[in-house]
Amino acid sequence: MNPLFPPLPAAARHTLDGLGGIIDKVIPLPGRFRAALTRDVAELSRLLTSGREERGASYLGRPALLSAYLRYFLPWNVYRLCRLFSALPLNLQARDGVNDFGAGPLTLTMALWISRPDLRKLPLEFRCLDRTAAVLEAGKKIFTALCAETGGAAGNCPWEIRTIRGELRTAGSRNFGSRRGGGLSVEIRGKPAALSAAVNVYNELFWSFSPADTEGLSRFAGHQARLLSSLTENSGSVLVVEPGIPRSGEFISLLRSALMNEGRLPLSPCVHPGPCPMSGVNQRFSASRRSGKWCHFTFDTEDAPKELLKLSAASAIPKERAALSFLLAGPVSPAPQQTRSTGNADLPPEKSVPARPVKIRILSDAFPVDPAGENNRARKPKHTGPEKGQSSFGRYGCSSCGLVLVTGTRETLEASPSGSLENLPLIDGLKDAKSGAQLAKL
Repeated sequence: MNPLFPPLPAAARHTLDGLGGIIDKVIPLPGRFRAALTRDVAELSRLLTSGREERGASYLGRPALLSAYLRYFLPWNVYRLCRLFSALPLNLQARDGVNDFGAGPLTLTMALWISRPDLRKLPLEFRCLDRTAAVLEAGKKIFTALCAETGGAAGNCPWEIRTIRGELRTAGSRNFGSRRGGGLSVEIRGKPAALSAAVNVYNELFWSFSPADTEGLSRFAGHQARLLSSLTENSGSVLVVEPGIPRSGEFISLLRSALMNEGRLPLSPCVHPGPCPMSGVNQRFSASRRSGKWCHFTFDTEDAPKELLKLSAASAIPKERAALSFLLAGPVSPAPQQTRSTGNADLPPEKSVPARPVKIRILSDAFPVDPAGENNRARKPKHTGPEKGQSSFGRYGCSSCGLVLVTGTRETLEASPSGSLENLPLIDGLKDAKSGAQLAKL
């Protein structure tokens, strides 16, 4: 097992526990906002989800909403990224540049500082782009205090933070001919970045495309892939992180294909460079195109700051699990690989599955399955489930052979949570009738 989201080290947990205190110290919460904090958190949550059409472009310029964001959404987003960054293969060297599109209050920068102490002594330049000046300035104050609290002398942090007021756009771009292409509202000066990142940005943009406009969303993903790649050095990487919802999974699958067309093959979480079987679009079921699985991961929040968990509960937004969809694409390869998302990457019926074990990235939570295989098509092996008297469960996973349903007892599957990497043989001649997935037994 090789988890994507290992538990946080004690030092990182300690720093996260103190982040709320740093925020209160640097940006004191006025009494009128403190009394209404849980109400403002709940309202901001609504505006970010079901009420997004009511939300203005610079909603974080409103003091009450900014206070709620800094004390609730910022710590939760930092926590999620810390869990991700702990094991993510980020290759940053001295004097590298990092582009952070939609930086908000420097969420990515804080998460890197907390979760990757190996990078703290490197001179790095962060170009933090956001459309709201107030949130950028708040983030810069918090990050400066965070450095001082964790051993970095005030004013002597080796990381240079450049805040830039600007945004990614879906229309009216000078960069591309298509009106729906999108681009940057400002110029990013300096050499191409070693890492270009967009965290929780595209979920504010792709809602302008109707669910039926897959072609338009695909073109938009292609434009964004070219933009991100052009602002990243050939040896660098592109990182996109979004909420773990089906629309995000579909967009990231399209972006993955577009980045591969630019020569940037996926480094994580993908275990292969082939078509994505987790696009959220299942072409086997034309009457319901989005009945397919989407690529996202969940993990428990037991090691999150206790005060943050209390605020979540008081705001009626309990956070027992965290979820996200993400893609890390690597350096430009010599020969770009043309590919596309298929929504169903089954092997041809006449081709047998590999006899050797294949790498499988576990994605879903465990759920009950039929141990006898009565709901499966094709020939049945003599035994595919657990021993008699034990319940059979399954988790969906991704492999070079397409979607895989990994089965086993509940206990064995709990030991391989979402994000785990398994090396298992596929069961030849047997597929799941509901999803068309290959089968493997853990």
